[in-house]
Amino acid sequence: MSMHPVVPKPGRDAPQPTPGKPAPGAGRDIRTLLILALAVLLVIVGTLTLAVVRSGPPLGAGVPAQPAVPAAPVAAAPASLRDNVDKILQEADEYRIGLALADVSGGAELTFGDESTFTAASTAKILTAAAYYHMVELGQASLDDPMGDYDAAFQLKAMINDSNNDSWLLLMDAVGYPQLTAYAASLGVTYDPEQNLLTAADMALILKKLYAGELLDKDHTDQLLGYMQDTNNEELIPAGSRSGVDVHHKYGEISGELHDAALLSYRGSTFALVIYTENPAGVPDDGQADVIRDLTKAVEDALFPVGLTGK
Repeated sequence: MSMHPVVPKPGRDAPQPTPGKPAPGAGRDIRTLLILALAVLLVIVGTLTLAVVRSGPPLGAGVPAQPAVPAAPVAAAPASLRDNVDKILQEADEYRIGLALADVSGGAELTFGDESTFTAASTAKILTAAAYYHMVELGQASLDDPMGDYDAAFQLKAMINDSNNDSWLLLMDAVGYPQLTAYAASLGVTYDPEQNLLTAADMALILKKLYAGELLDKDHTDQLLGYMQDTNNEELIPAGSRSGVDVHHKYGEISGELHDAALLSYRGSTFALVIYTENPAGVPDDGQADVIRDLTKAVEDALFPVGLTGK
């Protein structure tokens, strides 16, 4: 460390003048030493001031802002989600249940329970609708095309919003079974319309691609999603969802199968949630609806923690 020289005080080490006789030039020497001491002091103060200035931010520079807290939950769900879902599945072990969860923005995907195929029932109507809209965009069909007693646009809404099976048959005939199978394959899904089998993960993938705009143009995407709200059955995932979460969904029911496939949106974050259930007794019962609602709540508690939705 550099040391500044110690400036002797006036007269400290200098020869003492003869008593009674001032040393020649003594006044001048004292003034000179005082000036030198003051100059050294100014140099020291200036050096310290410059060091402080250089160590701080440039003039006019703002203090770096702290990263903003994300306004929406992230794709990585807490470990407690699997524990809570597994507990619900164990308590409902009289049913065969498959659950798939996919983040439309981040690609994260989780599956629970049975990962094999179920009879998809009316949830597969989403795939049929997407296939017909795709034909419209290719110029191979029109929403104004006559179809039954109405036009294709009417039948699409009736199929999705009211789950009308006659509309479904008309639209599948318009698309064609081979073309519907080929369209599903282009999405990465194996599907035979005659068997109507899908896994929960298959349907989650379809929903994810739909919402992300990977299937249809914006107008057709918005129209199809609009049909998936305020449907003829709001007693499954929508009933298990808390206030503040936007739900687009399509339920399905046949024999002992009871399903719901939904998109859950909150503050810019959207997840596909698909819950397929089967009662070996061959008829749906109230327990299946209860477990769908319980699983929905468990998923939302993990992805949208209590307090974020204003409840």
